[in-house]
Amino acid sequence: MKKIIVAVFLLLNTLLASAASIGNWNLYQSYNNVTEIERVGHIVYVLASNSLFSYNMNDQSVQVFDKLNGLSDSGIAHIAWCPTAKRLVIAYNDSNIDLLEQNGNTINVSDLYTKMMTEDKNINSIYIDGKYAYCGTGFGVLQLNVADAEITNSYNLGTSVDWAYTDKTHVYAESRASNAQFSALLSSNLLDRNNWTKKAGYTPHTTTLDPELLDLANQYKPDGPISNDFGFIRFANGNLYTVDAAGRYNSTEVQILSGDKWTIYDDSFKSTLGHPYSNNQSIDVDPTNPNRVAVGGQTGLYIFENGEMVKHFNHTNSPLQVAATVSLTDPNAANYVLVTTLKYDKSGNLWMFNSIGRTVSLLEYTKNGEWVSHHKSQFMNDETRALENVKSMIIASNGYIWMANNFYRTTSLVRYDPAKDDARIWTSFVNQDGTSISTTRCRYVKEDKEGNIWMGTKVGPLMLKSDNLNSISFHQVKVPRNDGTNYADYLLANIDINDMVVDGGNRKWFGTNGAGVYCFAADNITQLYHFTVENSKLLSNTILSMDINEQTGEIFFGTSNGLCSYMSDATGYSDEMTKDNVYAYPNPVRPEYNGLITIVGLTYNADVKIVTSNGVLVAEGKSNGGTFTWDGRDKKGRRVASGVYMVETATQYGEKGTVCKIAIVN
Repeated sequence: MKKIIVAVFLLLNTLLASAASIGNWNLYQSYNNVTEIERVGHIVYVLASNSLFSYNMNDQSVQVFDKLNGLSDSGIAHIAWCPTAKRLVIAYNDSNIDLLEQNGNTINVSDLYTKMMTEDKNINSIYIDGKYAYCGTGFGVLQLNVADAEITNSYNLGTSVDWAYTDKTHVYAESRASNAQFSALLSSNLLDRNNWTKKAGYTPHTTTLDPELLDLANQYKPDGPISNDFGFIRFANGNLYTVDAAGRYNSTEVQILSGDKWTIYDDSFKSTLGHPYSNNQSIDVDPTNPNRVAVGGQTGLYIFENGEMVKHFNHTNSPLQVAATVSLTDPNAANYVLVTTLKYDKSGNLWMFNSIGRTVSLLEYTKNGEWVSHHKSQFMNDETRALENVKSMIIASNGYIWMANNFYRTTSLVRYDPAKDDARIWTSFVNQDGTSISTTRCRYVKEDKEGNIWMGTKVGPLMLKSDNLNSISFHQVKVPRNDGTNYADYLLANIDINDMVVDGGNRKWFGTNGAGVYCFAADNITQLYHFTVENSKLLSNTILSMDINEQTGEIFFGTSNGLCSYMSDATGYSDEMTKDNVYAYPNPVRPEYNGLITIVGLTYNADVKIVTSNGVLVAEGKSNGGTFTWDGRDKKGRRVASGVYMVETATQYGEKGTVCKIAIVN
C-alpha cells in the first residue's frame, strides 16, 4: 500500500507541474561549442553553439539569455561589447539584431531583418568603433549606431564582406569571395561605391580566445544537448530520443532528454569500425526492453544497450546491402549501407528499410536475433535499386506498416501488411474531387485517433480515410471560407509540411518548412493555433521533427535553431471514467491561484459539466483527450464564488461517467 501511495503522489506532482505550465514554452539550447567571449568587468558573456550565457566572476553565477527571458530571436551568429553605449551587440543568423544592456533590458533593431532585398543579408562579423558597430555582411558593410539603437548606413559593395574594421581615417572591408580588400576614407561619401578602393588580396581575420576565460566558459556553461541538431525525435518511456537526421555527414550525436537532464551516447567506438559512423537518420526504443535503442543511418544499423553500442550491422554481417549506386569493389562501400527508417513492433521485432538496396528493401530483425526479408517488387524504384529515401515508418493500430519515400524520382506512400505479406504503393496522388496533386516530396506518415492515415507533402497534408485505406484517391480536407459564399480551401494548401503530431484530443499539429506550426481541432477545419517566431517562443519557423509526451501534453519541436517545446492542454485518455482515475487539481483552489484547473482521467472526447452544489451550470465542454481545463469562471467570465463544485462527466456516446468535486476558496 505504501508503494502505491508514493506512486500516486509522484504522479500527482508531475501532473501539477504540467498544469502550472499549460501554454508555456521550454527551450533546450546547446552551449557546448564556445566561439566568442566578451568580458565586461566581472561579467563574461559567452557565445556557444549559437546560444548566449554569462558568467559572474564574483559569485560564480550563470545566466542564460534566450527568447524566454528577453531576447527577440534565436540562432546567434556573433556578439560584441560596445563600451561607449554599454550594450552587447547580438547579431542573429537571420540578420536580426538585439542590443543587450547590463540590466538585462533588450532593444531590438530589426530594420535589416525586415528589409526586403535580393542581396545576402547575413552578418559575418562585428567591429566596434566608439558608439558604432561596423558589420561585415553578405552585401557589404552595415554601420549600426549602438547608442541610438538604429542602423545609420549600409554600404553595398556588391560582394560579401567577411569582416570590416576602421582606423582613425579609413574603413576597411575584407572579402574572401572577391579575394580583395576594399577601403575608403571615413570622411568621404561611403554610399558612393566609387569612393571605395579595391586592392587585390584578402586578409583573414583571426581571433584567439583568452585561455583563462575559455576555461571558465567551459567549466560553467549551462547543461544542455551537445548540439542543436534535431532532425529526428522520438518520445518513449518518458524520454525524448533524438538524432540529427539532417544529412550532415559527420553527425553522430544520440541525445536523450530525461526531465531536464541530457545523456549523450558515447561514440568513441567509431574509431574501431573501419568506416564512418555518421548521418544517423532514425531512432527507436524496444518496448520490451527500454534500455535497448536502435539507430539507423548512412552506415547501417546500430544497437545500444544502456548507452553503449553492442551490435553493428552492415553488408558484411547481415542482409543489409550497399547502395546500388556504389560499386561493391569501392573501398568506401561500407560508407553507404542506408538504413533510413526503422521501428520496433510491440513484440520487440525491429523493422527497417534498406534504401537503394539492390535486392533487399524491407527487413525485420526479430527479437530472437534472426533476419527476415520482406522484399517486394513494389518497394523498388526500378529494376536496379530499392526506393531511395524511405522515411517515417509507423506501425498503425491495425498492424499495417506505413512509410513515405521522400525522393523526387519516386515520391510515394508505401504500405505493408505483415499478416498477409501484402504490399501496396501509391506513386500518384489524386484527391476526392479527381484533381491530380503534383508533389516532389512525401515527408511523413502519421495515424490519427480515428485510424485515418495522414501524409505530409510539399503541397500540404493528404489523408486516407480509415474506412477505405485501399482508396486510389486521397482526401484533402476542405476548410469553409465562411465569407458568405459556398467556397472552401484545401487544408494548408501549398504549404510544405515537414512533420505532424496527433495529440490526445485528436488535434493535428503540423510542423512546416518555413511557416511555423499550425494546430487544428479534431474536426480538421478549425484552426486553434498558428505559432511562429514572431508571435511565440518558437525557435524557428522551419520545423524538422515533432513528437509528443501524451501523459503531460508537452509537444517537442526540433527546429533549424534547436529544440523547444509547448505544453498543450491535451493528454492521453482513459478507457473508462471511475472515481479512482478522474480527479481535479489543484484542489482546493486557493485565492492566490489564477491558473487553469485541470480534470484528468477522462475518456476520449468526454462531455464535462461543472455545476454548483445546487445544480447551476457554470461551465461545460469537451475533453482534449483525457484532459479538461477550467479557468474557474462562469459562463459570463466572472470568477466563481467560494464553494464546492461538481464535475459531471459522460462519454462521447452519452454514457454517464463519474463525478468529482472541486473546492474553491476566494
